[in-house]
Amino acid sequence: MSVALRNAQRAVSVRRAPLRRAVCALRAALGASRFDVGLVCASNAMMQRLNGVYRQCPKPTDVLSFPFHQVEAGELPRPCCRGEYNLGDIFLGVEYIHQQCRETGEDFDDVLMVTAAHGLCHLLGYRHDTKPEWKQMYQKEAQILEELNRLTGSRLRPLTAGLF
Repeated sequence: MSVALRNAQRAVSVRRAPLRRAVCALRAALGASRFDVGLVCASNAMMQRLNGVYRQCPKPTDVLSFPFHQVEAGELPRPCCRGEYNLGDIFLGVEYIHQQCRETGEDFDDVLMVTAAHGLCHLLGYRHDTKPEWKQMYQKEAQILEELNRLTGSRLRPLTAGLF
């Protein structure tokens, strides 16, 4: 299945091929290679609008995930037909992420891949509203990033390392 990647912003240069490959590897690590994923690289303005409409928080953010299926954490969807082999869409706030990386000195491409991993986990029902939920999501992120690290020689860590 495919990863549909759309760059809907012009503020930050995005290396799309490595990002697409990373998302394919992360999807495989989740056991969800059969499912399509939409990935949108978005501006601060777009993220602010979406965050305001869907989360009542009109500020830019790093990632928003919109699952196609509602599943419990760790479960894969059970599609009824070909058209339902879709995990959903991830909006990456690349302008926001780029600004954060400039402030912290972190590598933009690395943080983009970690943020995509975080978004994929959200598509599969993982949350981080409570400490037990965060722990479960953190472990899953660490697991799939370890697989990506093995394939790429990177040293990526989960996004929510110090949340609780």
